[in-house]
Amino acid sequence: MKVIFAGTPEFAAVALQSLHEAGFEIPLVLTQPDRPAGRGMQLQPSAVKQYAVKHGIEVLQPLSLRTDSKDPQRAEEAKAAHQRLLSTPYDVMVVAAYGLILPRSTLDIKPCINIHGSLLPRWRGAAPIHRAIEAGDSETGITIMEMEEGLDTGPMLLIERIAIDDSDTTGSLHDKLAALGGKMIVEALNKMQHQQLEAVVQPEEGVNYAAKISKEEATLDFTQSAVDISRKIRAFNPFPGAHGSVNGTVIKLWGAEVLDGGSKSPAGTVLAADAQHGIVVACGTGSLRLTELQKPGGKRLPAAEFIKGFPLEGLSFA
Repeated sequence: MKVIFAGTPEFAAVALQSLHEAGFEIPLVLTQPDRPAGRGMQLQPSAVKQYAVKHGIEVLQPLSLRTDSKDPQRAEEAKAAHQRLLSTPYDVMVVAAYGLILPRSTLDIKPCINIHGSLLPRWRGAAPIHRAIEAGDSETGITIMEMEEGLDTGPMLLIERIAIDDSDTTGSLHDKLAALGGKMIVEALNKMQHQQLEAVVQPEEGVNYAAKISKEEATLDFTQSAVDISRKIRAFNPFPGAHGSVNGTVIKLWGAEVLDGGSKSPAGTVLAADAQHGIVVACGTGSLRLTELQKPGGKRLPAAEFIKGFPLEGLSFA
């Protein structure tokens, strides 16, 4: 079976590696153009491109696949990409976190299968891992689905569940789901070759949209409950990093524990900041023990180390 692969970040690179190591022939990889990154803002290839180049797989990086784009350059690149797809013998396109819309003209060439990081239709959209943690879901998983023009609306082919641990961050859950997605896409294509895949239409109930994460969301509101704030801290780790401010200094919060009982102090008040109690902050409901913090220009530090260079006792988070 010949597979064209379309994906960009590490989540997708894990799937590409799984397909490559399983022996599927991959004549072409689509990924987004190189982007500026790092302090020097030099162009960096995507994780998918890095894997493809290392293993001698041809890479195509169009700005768009929409041939009707009003931008002449994007339209021209999309037309060239479309012709390249038409001239490349393949049986199926596998898509994982590609980041570009696949138009009808692409979907109509050959079957397109997507690796989606949620239990559809629970979280359709760009940030299913973040939103599952933020919402307090007890489980998530991978759905292998047929692609159509709607946003993650296609029929489901395979689905597998995993628990979300109380300690899971978006980073840790991402890694678990990436590994699961890689395993499942190999299983799906093997079943496809033997005509053993059954498509199941998604239920109409239970649809939620996992909107793209914005940096503005990462500003914490301590009038919310300790449980909700804790979920946000985990959901926004490693990106964009939840934060509060103390006396105008923005402090990123990377870890926290919900404590039993509350406080009559105003939300945001630092109730304790010492070696014995750690850093405890009052919330709208309940309180949090902050376990890992970072000041501007500094490193992520355990609470006990952080307060040595940034005393918090008697202060408040805004």
